[in-house]
Amino acid sequence: MKYNILSKGDSKSNALMYKMKNHMNDFNMIEDEESPDIVISVGGDGTLLQAFHQYSHMLGKVSFVGVHTGHLGFYADWLPHEVEKLIIEINNSTYQVIEYPLLEVIIRYKKGGYETRYLALNEATIKTDNGATLVADLVLRGEQFERFRGDGLCVSTPSGSTAYNKALGGALIHPSLEAMQIAEIASINNRVFRTVGSPLVLPKHHVCHIHPVNHDTLQVTIDHVNVKHKNIESIQYRVANEKVRFARFRPFPFWKRVHDSFISNEE
Repeated sequence: MKYNILSKGDSKSNALMYKMKNHMNDFNMIEDEESPDIVISVGGDGTLLQAFHQYSHMLGKVSFVGVHTGHLGFYADWLPHEVEKLIIEINNSTYQVIEYPLLEVIIRYKKGGYETRYLALNEATIKTDNGATLVADLVLRGEQFERFRGDGLCVSTPSGSTAYNKALGGALIHPSLEAMQIAEIASINNRVFRTVGSPLVLPKHHVCHIHPVNHDTLQVTIDHVNVKHKNIESIQYRVANEKVRFARFRPFPFWKRVHDSFISNEE
């Protein structure tokens, strides 16, 4: 079994990472940063997002496991005192692989005929680079749906529906559903300008395009990655063909995670 461990970088996470490496070496597991079978993130959901993007080029092979050293996360489900049990389970190689949908984002530019492709585990957003109102045409399946005016738009995966999307009033979607969700960020709705005003949940076979109208430079985020793009012709969103794989050694129900994160009073 080949593995790699990524730490959040704080002292608690680093200490736990070194402890895990020592135990895994005792089991003759092979540390392999280039081509691991399992990637373990130690920290929180942000650490796992970083791990995902580091290994997004080999999603068909690698599986992810999260150990949280802070608050309970949606992706990091193992506690620090459970790492020895986790290592034994990994060594036994008897785990279930759970796959979650991803979001494909393709940015096409006005000049040069080239494009940039990204994969998002949680969400992708589009805003202006200077905080001004974004004006953009939203096209669904080749037909213009609306002209959006507001702070921006957020397109999320089902597993990412509990993150920024939830704060925007979006629905929580079970990750077994291959879908994406479009949520408005502070849209302008009055007697002159009008948007649908509600999140849109689109199935896998639907494609969404956003065409900016009034800005040359836009701020685009892909999960935690924040990049400015110029001369954008359109941004295409759809459910990706690739999926992220999580190694499950015990049940970790989605709705229990929702309950524990947003409703439960237990620490």
